[in-house]
Amino acid sequence: MKVDLDCFPCFLKQALIALRLGTKDSTLQERILKSVIEEVVHADTSRPPAHTTTFIHRKIRELLKADPFVGIKSEYNQSALRLFHALKDIVASSKDPLWTAARLAIAGNVIDFGIFTSVNIEGTVEKALEQTIAIDDYAFFREAVSGSEEVFYLLDNAGEIVFDRILIETMQSKGVHVVAVVKGSPVINDCTIGDAVESGLMDVCEVIDNGSDAVGTILELTSEEFKERCARIPLVISKGQANFETFQDRGKEIYYLFQSKCEVLSRELGLPIGAMLLKKSGD
Repeated sequence: MKVDLDCFPCFLKQALIALRLGTKDSTLQERILKSVIEEVVHADTSRPPAHTTTFIHRKIRELLKADPFVGIKSEYNQSALRLFHALKDIVASSKDPLWTAARLAIAGNVIDFGIFTSVNIEGTVEKALEQTIAIDDYAFFREAVSGSEEVFYLLDNAGEIVFDRILIETMQSKGVHVVAVVKGSPVINDCTIGDAVESGLMDVCEVIDNGSDAVGTILELTSEEFKERCARIPLVISKGQANFETFQDRGKEIYYLFQSKCEVLSRELGLPIGAMLLKKSGD
């Protein structure tokens, strides 16, 4: 996926959301937004949109001298944790717990306040359990998980990480060792080690960071330790739209779990905005 002309207003919208979370000083908001416009002007349109947003949010954090999302990330982690035991019960009582846990993990992907200013978590869960998955490679996914000793799990957002925890616990109950991957430092609402601790994921599975503050997983911006670890594990679960945009590896079997939230990607996939996907790489 490459930057489309329709991405440009979205870059600025995302910047405004971050600035309004980060400061009430309208003069500072204006100054930083004008600085961000320089990054947008120089966007590399041959790269995925996440490449440009990486540098936009670096500049915002640098000029604010703070992470604008730290408070709201914790808020959504706590909101999702309040649903945790009820969601675990839904999975445990279902005919196919892995199927249900995967659907809930996709539902959790709507918790993206880098794009949306509010999220109805409970309503999203109810919808996800009823909505048809637009691209559904679950049969391949189930077979891949059942035949694997180890899975590399690229996490996405805070809040959403609680839903991921349920899928990870479900896979580990089948004897699969899961290595969950967070960001090396803050970027938008993406998971870091702090979110893994707050969500309880650190007590569930092995958690590592990728040494990067990039949106998505841009391999050239990750640490050597991450690259080496990633190279050894052939099965990857990739959460979120930005990871779908950026993480491609023809030597691996990758399953992308996300909701298509933007017009550009939805148009490219030939799907409506909000479509749920459990998509196998290469399809």
